[in-house]
Amino acid sequence: MKLDKATIAKLAEHLENCELNAQDTLKITEEHPEMDWDDAYLIQEEIKRRKIARGTKIAGLKAGLTSFAKMKQMGVETPCFGFVTDYGCVPDGGEVKVNELIHPKVEPEIVFVMKHALKGPGCHIGAVLAATDFIMPGIEVIDSRYRDFKFDLKSVIADNTSASRFVIGSQIKAPSEVDMRTLGVVMEKNGEVVSLGAGAAVLGHPATAIAMLANHLGARSQEIPAGAMILSGGVTEAVAVKAGDNVTLKIQHLGSISMRFV
Repeated sequence: MKLDKATIAKLAEHLENCELNAQDTLKITEEHPEMDWDDAYLIQEEIKRRKIARGTKIAGLKAGLTSFAKMKQMGVETPCFGFVTDYGCVPDGGEVKVNELIHPKVEPEIVFVMKHALKGPGCHIGAVLAATDFIMPGIEVIDSRYRDFKFDLKSVIADNTSASRFVIGSQIKAPSEVDMRTLGVVMEKNGEVVSLGAGAAVLGHPATAIAMLANHLGARSQEIPAGAMILSGGVTEAVAVKAGDNVTLKIQHLGSISMRFV
């Protein structure tokens, strides 16, 4: 930890205000190059504390940077993690107001819901699958608060991994019913295919992201609680959207979901 508590609180207030006011900012490491990974997560935790104090409910957890190639590019060995809020939840087929966002992008997700708590260290895919109640399709809307989507990893962790809005589907499957690695994913924008992928794009198996999250939380004396909803990370690259766009996601065996931007 390189930053003092007052600086962490100030940066959390700044980043959250940028989110709530749809206002961009330069990445915070430009002014604070000394900040470390612990500082980044402490800023994120302070943003969460601020929201809870105002009555916001934490709807779930999320993983980002969930491809080995991207982690190698960024010089890290684990994904980054954040949370999603109740006000970020959009009903299937619902609307997202772009004037509440800065520069939104969408990415397809395989969403986990846990029946048992999970805590690291030592959490692995087998433990995740045993603890998972079911999986669902999801679309995450990411919206970095950093100007032109330009940031480094510490800055994006502090900014709650660009969390913004999300929609989840109602068709569910138990982990034993599907091979998540081979689940085909098709995302369309305005009726045209914009991305294709399979579940294995997320760290070889989406459950790997959940295990890494449990180990990350365990190192901080926390756990994934029973009943938690977790976005396991983008299966494909994120796609930019604007007012008037309609986005549909189809995941093999999990049906389709959609959202529109107004």
